[in-house]
Amino acid sequence: MRARTSSADLDLAAAESVAAGVSGPGTATPRQVDVTSAQDLVDAADAVVAEHGRLDLMFNNAGITFLGNTEDLTLEQWNAIIDVNVRGVVHGVHAAYPRMIAQGGGHIVNTASMGGLMAAGLMTSYVTTKHAVVGLSLALRTEAAAHGVGVTVVCPAAVDTPILDKGEIGRFKGRDFYLEGQGVKHPVDPGVLARRVLAAVADDEAYVVEPRQARIAWRVGRLSPTFVNKMATRFIAKQRAQAG
Repeated sequence: MRARTSSADLDLAAAESVAAGVSGPGTATPRQVDVTSAQDLVDAADAVVAEHGRLDLMFNNAGITFLGNTEDLTLEQWNAIIDVNVRGVVHGVHAAYPRMIAQGGGHIVNTASMGGLMAAGLMTSYVTTKHAVVGLSLALRTEAAAHGVGVTVVCPAAVDTPILDKGEIGRFKGRDFYLEGQGVKHPVDPGVLARRVLAAVADDEAYVVEPRQARIAWRVGRLSPTFVNKMATRFIAKQRAQAG
């Protein structure tokens, strides 16, 4: 399939790097976009429609994280993570959804996290925003179906991207914390996840939860939330003890 895509990033060089890596019959156009700016997203959607006639797929994938005790978070950090992780997705939906209704179809993919399906401390701000993304996606899906628009929310365990090594607060280390907390030894390969997401779009699935261990944890959490909460509480206590 010859896909014509647009790679958007706050860092234009990063968007250009992704676009340059596209091979095969498809194409990618790099764009500098700040997801905290509603106008940036509208302009990007307008540009895609102007160049290609329609907007079939919208991937709202930008995200940041802060890790550590909730009392150590500043209000500026709370506002920053809400602006990117929640308002960024809202802005993407606002830019894409009306256009998809007008053209008679399309599909929106919002990236949340296992943190949007389950909850644990030391990442309270992140969990808060990802639960919001899951709620937005599932609610929108129920009304978008009438317009031929699909909505999928992606809820992976730790993915091997730079976000794993960011967002530290105080003594807590990102990568090891995420992997141990989610009960996985290795992060999800982003290429494998991307192919899984495309398959989910083709089948109009509501959720993508990867890997298998994450799906098991999610099901256990739905059946016994009290048990999972106790396990999370023990994990937080262990992390604090190790951090000294």
